[in-house]
Amino acid sequence: MGAAAGCFVIPNFELQCGKVLPEAKLVYQTYGELSPTRDNVILYPTSYGARHPDLEWLIHRDRILDPDRWFIIIPNQFGNGLSSSPSNDPQCKLRESEFWFTHWDNIRAQDRLLKEVFGIETLALVYGWSMGAQQAYHWGALHPERVKRIVALCGTACTTEHNQVFLESLRAALTADPTWQGDQFSGTPERGYRAFARIYASWAASPAFYRQGIHYKQGFASLEDYLLRGWEPNYRQRDPHDLLSMLETWRRCDLSDNPVYQGERDRAYSAIKGKTLVMPATTDLYFTPEDCQAEADRIPNAEYRPIPSIWGHRAGNPSQNPTDETFIATAVKNLLSRGDRLQS
Repeated sequence: MGAAAGCFVIPNFELQCGKVLPEAKLVYQTYGELSPTRDNVILYPTSYGARHPDLEWLIHRDRILDPDRWFIIIPNQFGNGLSSSPSNDPQCKLRESEFWFTHWDNIRAQDRLLKEVFGIETLALVYGWSMGAQQAYHWGALHPERVKRIVALCGTACTTEHNQVFLESLRAALTADPTWQGDQFSGTPERGYRAFARIYASWAASPAFYRQGIHYKQGFASLEDYLLRGWEPNYRQRDPHDLLSMLETWRRCDLSDNPVYQGERDRAYSAIKGKTLVMPATTDLYFTPEDCQAEADRIPNAEYRPIPSIWGHRAGNPSQNPTDETFIATAVKNLLSRGDRLQS
């Protein structure tokens, strides 16, 4: 599998919040080879807290995305610590009331990367999980003639109010740490990280996951062991300012909140022309299957295909779950081979 990394720099990049980054940096990784006709491109945006090494497990000839056939690009979203983020750019450290990233910003930067670095106009597929699914929907609505297919795993195009409550609880837990100074952290938020991880653990895995003791089958000795080793390290490895930045992007996710659609959600949903596979998990607690189906019903060429899983939100990124991986891989393979028609 051929792979190459890069950093695309955009001078004087104006964000949707009105601020201008003198140098917006978009770090990306590619896998496979671009075809001479540039028609084999899969865009794979990152999810919350993730960077491209965290997501590349499924890029393999025997996994979900085959780099022998497809040219796969993972662009790291703004705020994740690799692309422009509070942790690596002082320009991104203004108060949240003054500065934030949106998916409008992410998609415009990714579009410039595709065109200016690779000469890519058409995407065979935009594949995304969670916040990656949010970006996939935005791609479909903002560039309907250029996106042939979308796979949206465990994510919605607009963040619901119920989901916002979850995000507010995460923000409140992290900023309740004594190191929080009102606009930045003065040190490592030990208590904040601990509370943050425990809230996430309660939402991202389903009650059935815990009831069936899947965490014990993974080798954890106790519930506390699972929380300490299975959850806390995921967030402790990220700068807390970056975690807050990505929360704000997630909270503000609205397919219609941009100059193109100006708040008209029906028009934004109906603009998506590519074959859209909507794949929530049946037990996801914050991107619920009901919310995902409601959006699928508003997208003209969408098919609703929930993942029957007790893994909750994590069913959409099944690095430890072969059953859900097979379900997703089969659906994706079918979508890529059949195009406009999916087999049952």
